[in-house]
Amino acid sequence: MSLREEARAWLERNLTGEFARARGLGGPGREHEGHEIRLAWERHLGKAGWTCLAWPERYGGRNASLADQVAFHEEYARSDAPARVGHIGEGLLGPTILEFGTEEQKARFLPPVQRGEELWCQGYSEPEAGSDLAGVRTTARVEDGRWVITGQKVWTSLAHVADWCFVLCRTEPGSRRHRGLSYLLVPMRQPGVRVRPIVQMTGTSEFNEVFFDGAVTAAENILGRPGDGWRVAMATLGYERGASTLGQQIGFRRELERVIATARRTGAARDPVLRDRLVRAWLELEIMRLNALRTMRPDPGPEASIGKLYWSEWHRRLGELAQAVQGKAGLVARGGELDDLQRLYLFSRADTIYAGSSEIQRNIIAERTLGLPRE
Repeated sequence: MSLREEARAWLERNLTGEFARARGLGGPGREHEGHEIRLAWERHLGKAGWTCLAWPERYGGRNASLADQVAFHEEYARSDAPARVGHIGEGLLGPTILEFGTEEQKARFLPPVQRGEELWCQGYSEPEAGSDLAGVRTTARVEDGRWVITGQKVWTSLAHVADWCFVLCRTEPGSRRHRGLSYLLVPMRQPGVRVRPIVQMTGTSEFNEVFFDGAVTAAENILGRPGDGWRVAMATLGYERGASTLGQQIGFRRELERVIATARRTGAARDPVLRDRLVRAWLELEIMRLNALRTMRPDPGPEASIGKLYWSEWHRRLGELAQAVQGKAGLVARGGELDDLQRLYLFSRADTIYAGSSEIQRNIIAERTLGLPRE
């Protein structure tokens, strides 16, 4: 039996009973939905060996090929399984630890991620260092065998439920830009850490501000050497463009089908301009999948920015199209609640900002893929 067939059969058997109510919960703009049942599902997945497929077997993975990873993520999305709560630990932190971590760090941090017992968030962006990440001002110093961290992070996804955060901070006083940064692993549940939710246009709060006021972590909780944080941080961003994006596109297809159904119901599909936009959205989604399959590799390079730029701008246009096919009715939140297409419209703008803004992706493509002169 192929891994795809095995995954399909397992998901069919297990998305039942208590987990049946978890179907379809979560995702961008909806991370507030069913956190406890999704956390229980994450641990159920881990126990059955369906998390961290790409990791070596000694750390709980399956050493799965890229093709098998894609197959799993596609079957997972097709089954309408809930959005994962451990994806930051599995998809970003885990591969980074495998590349840069010591054996002690691998033994300490990887198994709890695989089992769904520890959740992570990403401490990168700051009020004056968002897309320009090299402007980081959060500082850390070694004191009594511990790192002491002071500063502020912003747009930190899921910080309010995370147990740990990987924090990019400045550890060499007087350093500037890419130099003097370090990549620290910091526990979130301590007196020196304060999390303040950011209310979004959707009314939900999956993003947060995080304040470090003398927060501490053990001196050994650093990935790579002190001052080498930029290289480690860039590796993490590369892993963000992995095989799970193929599963994401299954979700995009469902959204597009919902938009098309709405256009037929409202009569918008008879408008030749809107009909052309619907056809174009379908064609571009097909191109997105083919390009992702063509460029997928275990260690994504700067060309992975092409995929991020493409899907985020496509999804933003889909949100605008969702509003267009609803007409004036799309401007009203009935009973004060957003429907799926209204939420899509409001949240999809964020796609072009988080995980690297579209402007930054264009610079990366121009300079590091096409070899054009730097700005």
